[in-house]
Amino acid sequence: MSGARAADLDTINRNTWKLPGTVRVYEHLQGWTDPGEHAALEHVADEARGAPILDIGVGAGRTIPLLRAMSPDYVGIDYTAEMVTACRARHPDARIEHMDARDLGRFRDGQFGLAVFSFNGIDAVHVDDRQQVLREVHRVLRSGGIFVVSAHNRHGPGHGERPQLHLDFTWNPLKLGWRALKLARSLPRSVRNARRLRALNETHDDWSIMNCGAHDFGIVVVYTTLAEQKRQLSAAGFEVEIVFDNVAGRPVADDADTSDIWWFHYIARKP
Repeated sequence: MSGARAADLDTINRNTWKLPGTVRVYEHLQGWTDPGEHAALEHVADEARGAPILDIGVGAGRTIPLLRAMSPDYVGIDYTAEMVTACRARHPDARIEHMDARDLGRFRDGQFGLAVFSFNGIDAVHVDDRQQVLREVHRVLRSGGIFVVSAHNRHGPGHGERPQLHLDFTWNPLKLGWRALKLARSLPRSVRNARRLRALNETHDDWSIMNCGAHDFGIVVVYTTLAEQKRQLSAAGFEVEIVFDNVAGRPVADDADTSDIWWFHYIARKP
């Protein structure tokens, strides 16, 4: 067991995600998170057409229109009850379940043709439990089924980020004033959270657990190298077919310089 416990990450991250302000942020999200997500789902769209889809970490429902455009045979899950409530309210015709990806026992073996764990949601799961998630996803996928999962880059620019006084300039005085007000409100909270959670930070060659800048530094996540995440997927029985970067949506070679990539989108198949 590493320094930060699984229970620590669960408590910290769920306490942040269940906040009304966080839920509202997710309620306003729509479309692709980045070019890499678009490229990854476009890559599998034809093969997944009409297949049963499992959407893990659905949040408030950003991915529902994207995935249901591929197939109406859809179910979304999230382990935060407040997100599930918000998602059901926004998408009353979709099947949304309150469920933890570490235990997909309500689904039968080989039930799905495509599973998606987007927006680096797997990184909220401690390294001690991460392989359990991958094994469960592998179990509920049918032979030849596809898993699309994104994960933070251990060597990327987001690793080890710290609160900083930075204001995006605009010539629009109303926008500039609003941005300044938001910064004035969020910076003290970011500094407090970073100080409170930094004791959980631990760095290793292939992975790290670090306080992340999202939600005013209110969450703690896992970062993995490209090689380590591919190793984990392989250990769970997957074959990694292609990886896309988040910046431009381009395929990433094993020997590529990944220092400018914030996270990766992996496409893995159950043989």
